[in-house]
Amino acid sequence: MLEKNKILFGNDENRLVKSCVNFDRQAQNFLFQKYSNKMMSICFRYSRNKEDAEDSLTEGFFRVFEKIHTYQGLGSLEGWIRKVIVNVAIEKYNKGSKLYKEVNVESLNLIQNSYNDIYCELNTQELINQIQMLPPTYKMVFNLFVFEGFKHKEIAEKLNISEGTSKSNLSDARTWLKKRLEINSIEKMVNLK
Repeated sequence: MLEKNKILFGNDENRLVKSCVNFDRQAQNFLFQKYSNKMMSICFRYSRNKEDAEDSLTEGFFRVFEKIHTYQGLGSLEGWIRKVIVNVAIEKYNKGSKLYKEVNVESLNLIQNSYNDIYCELNTQELINQIQMLPPTYKMVFNLFVFEGFKHKEIAEKLNISEGTSKSNLSDARTWLKKRLEINSIEKMVNLK
């Protein structure tokens, strides 16, 4: 089915978008199949677990199909879809943010380490796992700043916080990640002995 739709739509984004605007199920399915893996990785960065990420992906693509008539062809379709998905993740965060507990980095009582080679041995999956474990408020600001390229003013507006809080959360997120990565490195060294 995907190959048939690939032949039908190919790389013609305008045709694909027009077909989706006209509620063509084949076009919608093709669009979902084409971008869902990339968007799932984005949803996972903003979610607490796989189930939340899947919910965000589903809700995000519902929003994509609902709003696709507003896509004007400026920039890539993938970039537009990504923006919609990130906005859904932000909305889900804002709805549940009252449930999240604030975390004081100092109270984590983590070990300081001065090894410079900790980060050299770090692989991408380990970093993603640590980002996933960030407290929700830190994770949201970190992702928006580092991966989406938002400025603190934009983050503050989207999350209904002050710019100062955004900057503080980013700093705390970096500190938290650094300490967690140091601890993981120490644990690896201990386990190798």
